[in-house]
Amino acid sequence: CACGGKNTQSTEETAKVVPMAVITPAINQLTDQEKAEGWALLFDGKTTKGWRGAHKDAFPDHGWMVKDGELIVQKSDGSESTNGGEYSAFEFSVDFKITEGANSGIKYFVTEQEKQKGSAYGLEFQLLDDAKHPDAKLYTTFPGSRTLGSLYDLKKSENIHFNGVGEWNTAVVKVFPNNHVEHWLNGVKVLEYERGSKEFRDLVKGSKYADPSYNAGGAFGEAPKGHILLQDHGDEVAFRNI
Repeated sequence: CACGGKNTQSTEETAKVVPMAVITPAINQLTDQEKAEGWALLFDGKTTKGWRGAHKDAFPDHGWMVKDGELIVQKSDGSESTNGGEYSAFEFSVDFKITEGANSGIKYFVTEQEKQKGSAYGLEFQLLDDAKHPDAKLYTTFPGSRTLGSLYDLKKSENIHFNGVGEWNTAVVKVFPNNHVEHWLNGVKVLEYERGSKEFRDLVKGSKYADPSYNAGGAFGEAPKGHILLQDHGDEVAFRNI
């Protein structure tokens, strides 16, 4: 391809300038390959169809908005929203963009068995501005377990490649049929674990999730299936390509 500026001249003639095509990736659309691989689009970029609030029958009437192809958590006092479908073995991918000092998360295996109106329980892929939010330095037993990409309060993420605040990043959660789980950030695996293993249960025992309230509906994080939830923690965060 050729860029702007003066052309290099050959011995016979001046080389022609060929404009370079700019290809913009489709937003909130599946490619033919993704369709063939069995991906499902969970957000159409225009509506909240298919989504509802945690412990609710409908989408929250405030705190969220759809704008310019993005599902946006507005800055507020904090509540949460979850997808209505239930999943057992899956690969979940979402682009996210956080604001300065923001805290959010992707929860999975959310069952709502706690039967309450507040925050729904679930395993969490932490979304955080580590540099500005104090939660990055907090933990129950395991240092760093509340930083970006971590399994919240259970296991610290490693090899973080963060594009930065105000930039788009891609989070992926992979759950295999044998209960092996992986967190990925921007194409790099940042942690892995086995749900229900002794190591996992030891992590739970050392975390805030050891509290009986988190286990009243069954052992924390070990439900056979559950919802996927995007967390509203009171800070502005945008999601797309879900």
